[in-house]
Amino acid sequence: MDFSPVKQLRGLVYRTIVAGACLLSLSSGAEAAQSIRVLLSTDLPQLEIRADSPLWVTDAKGRGQALGASVQVAAAEGGFLLNGARMQTDQLTLQGGEQGLTLTFPRLSRKPNGAAVSSGDSGTEISVSGVVHLVRRGKGFLVINRVDVEEYVKGVVPAEVSSTWHPEMLKAQAVAARTYALYQQMLSATREFDVAATVQDQVYRGRQGVDAGILRAVEETRGLVVTYQGAPIYAAFSSTAAGLTEDAINVWSKDYPYLKGVECPFDLMSPYYQWRSSFKLDTLEQNLRQQGFSVGTIATMTSLSFSRGGRVAKLRILHSGGELVIRGEELRKAVGYTIIPSTQFAIESIGRDVVLSGFGAGHAVGMCQWGAKELAELGYPFSTILQYYYPGTELQNMMLTKAPTPPSF
Repeated sequence: MDFSPVKQLRGLVYRTIVAGACLLSLSSGAEAAQSIRVLLSTDLPQLEIRADSPLWVTDAKGRGQALGASVQVAAAEGGFLLNGARMQTDQLTLQGGEQGLTLTFPRLSRKPNGAAVSSGDSGTEISVSGVVHLVRRGKGFLVINRVDVEEYVKGVVPAEVSSTWHPEMLKAQAVAARTYALYQQMLSATREFDVAATVQDQVYRGRQGVDAGILRAVEETRGLVVTYQGAPIYAAFSSTAAGLTEDAINVWSKDYPYLKGVECPFDLMSPYYQWRSSFKLDTLEQNLRQQGFSVGTIATMTSLSFSRGGRVAKLRILHSGGELVIRGEELRKAVGYTIIPSTQFAIESIGRDVVLSGFGAGHAVGMCQWGAKELAELGYPFSTILQYYYPGTELQNMMLTKAPTPPSF
């Protein structure tokens, strides 16, 4: 049996072989160094930074000084405390030696007023290249890693997929991650960072998990991005489509011409292909209120409309105060993205607990990671995989791209 998407893929292979060879040759050439600003943490009261050599710290006015190889940073009135010494500045930049910096984030708890305080326990550690910017905000500070874009991609790929996956899938993920970062950078001129290091954008864990396979995937696609009409695309991706991928307008109410649903019968082996989940009804009520929805005691919840891909587009919630209509993605946000893996679900029962059964994981817009894995194992190159999941796009060297146009609503 021959699936129509397989026929499409075969056609893409023939059209991209020559173009892909030319692009890879171009990408291996010298290109201007480009960095990306990655938000690692917000509202942080303190942080430990270590290096393999004395740290160099610069304040907002460019005044610099050398410190030891380990620095304890804490937010203070009007600035920072560095190993107990006060610096009156709203910004700091710290740089280490060739081995980069290791940051230890404390475990935080929240006071009743919402302020973050350290619990005193050792927390999360991350090793990064580049430099670290600290920016005072409120009672704490932002932590931003400015790092070479290729080093950033090396930190994203193993955080998003397994480094043991097929090399062509790792290349596809590397190009998608680089494209997403460039797209956000071109639209973030008024912000202090380009991307967050979490699922808010794409997960980044510095040097953690970077092995020979990851290095090869990034280096062999160096500088390549997915473009539409000469501009980098919003390269969305998610774990498991379990059917058609989704039109972006159905998920985010934004219309991207290259984020249209395509058939994806390739992810049957995903552990997230089918699932069953439950959550407390009072938890849903509380979380909806926290998100600004006016809702009383919920009586029933039913699916109101579906997308072309069979996902819940809107739900009707009847409650003691009336009726509330929300989008399927808003329900996921209210309950938790891990509890409701996707909007392709059916409501099995509603009592004190709501029980759902469904398929897939993630928003299903753009590249399906488990589908891309299977396509790579079937012998398709990364360029074909990307052009299948992002219809109408081309691969291009990032240095030759123009700024993207924000999506229409």
